[in-house]
Amino acid sequence: MEVTPVKPKNSGSKQLFKNPLLEKLSRTHISVPVTLFLVMGAVLGWYAFTHTDMANWIIGLLFAAGLLIFTFVEYWTHRNVYHIEPTTPMRAKFQYTTHGIHHEYPKDKARLAMPPILAVVVAVTFFGIFFVLMGEAAYAFFPGFIWGYAGYLLVHYSVHAYPPPKNVFKALWINHSIHHYKDGEVVFGVSSPLWDYVFGTMEVRKK
Repeated sequence: MEVTPVKPKNSGSKQLFKNPLLEKLSRTHISVPVTLFLVMGAVLGWYAFTHTDMANWIIGLLFAAGLLIFTFVEYWTHRNVYHIEPTTPMRAKFQYTTHGIHHEYPKDKARLAMPPILAVVVAVTFFGIFFVLMGEAAYAFFPGFIWGYAGYLLVHYSVHAYPPPKNVFKALWINHSIHHYKDGEVVFGVSSPLWDYVFGTMEVRKK
């Protein structure tokens, strides 16, 4: 199935669902999920400090590990799920609904984050998986992971909503602009370029 690259539009939006409720649920203000995840991480982190036997340094180490693992999950999901090859009509519809519409309308501020209801379901699922694998360590690990996601949302929103800043964060604006406006098959990291360097998808940036 031949894939035609989506040409980005500098403004506007697009109706994704005919059902008005689904259409409304597909949009969100960035402050809603960011607040949810910051609070969720804070509550779980408080629980780790006050209701577990883990030493403070272990909690800090697990938190940092959660941040690092999130950057990998962000990269892997963006590259292998959001940019899945649309080799069948069903895969093409999935790719467009989950991410293709964002590439077509990158300035649509209401679709720069996963809808809160779906995001909470995904977050709870991840916490459940981590808890099964790690036990009470998940109370320290997951806050780093979920705060990493909140940071990603803030960076992603800022990149699309504001001009690049005159500081060290400008590189993130440049990287994501390459992904959107030059080559959608490179530079998959949004909050961090780490895994692009690890897996060789920053080569175009070097050129």
